[in-house]
Amino acid sequence: MIDRRDLIFGGAGVAAAAAAAGLRPRRHVSLLGQRKIADLVPVSFPGWSAAMSDGLVKPKVEGLAAMLYNEIVERTYIGEKIDAEVMMLIAYGGTQSDILQLHRPEVCYPALGFEVHAKQDSNVALPGGGNLPVERMVAVAGQRQECIIYWTRLGEALPRSGSDQRATLLMDAMRGFIPDGVLVRASMVSGDPDAAFRILNGFIPAMLSAIPAVGRPSLVGTVASNQIAAATRQAG
Repeated sequence: MIDRRDLIFGGAGVAAAAAAAGLRPRRHVSLLGQRKIADLVPVSFPGWSAAMSDGLVKPKVEGLAAMLYNEIVERTYIGEKIDAEVMMLIAYGGTQSDILQLHRPEVCYPALGFEVHAKQDSNVALPGGGNLPVERMVAVAGQRQECIIYWTRLGEALPRSGSDQRATLLMDAMRGFIPDGVLVRASMVSGDPDAAFRILNGFIPAMLSAIPAVGRPSLVGTVASNQIAAATRQAG
């Protein structure tokens, strides 16, 4: 059982650690650099071409959120060989902290009137044999059912959950790092989740493979980017 003295000393230790971390020099870490997401992600790649981006569920960019996102890219891709429309949203923030951090879809969608169903951890197979850790969920509002795959990157980390995201930011702060971050979301309005997720699982690696190697780490980190690059070189 923890007594009052333990709590006092424990709290003092945490406060001291936080103070020490606060005195460390802060080094900003950006995997995007001076590039723009909109320039990196092609408007067309094998099997897909972008059209107007109507109907996307978008994060609110007012108040604190307006300080969070440096760039938001919204596109709807039309399948060239299959009857499918994939809505893609990429939200980039150059500075991530305990105050400014990416808004996750499981929070944003309910705030806009959706009910979230069947949320689960998943992976998307990438060229080169790697797996991209993603979240998969179905959001429903009235007659609209949206099947969603998304992931977040903070620095080199790919946190699955909100708690993982907060833990990553804490560890970076203790190490003196301020990371950039990105949320990538691909979704389809569909009454057949199994079919929609199969299409999304194919769309994502195709889109990532089409991004120039120099900019790909900004979406998936360096390790996954290098795996995709190696697979692309072998295929060529």
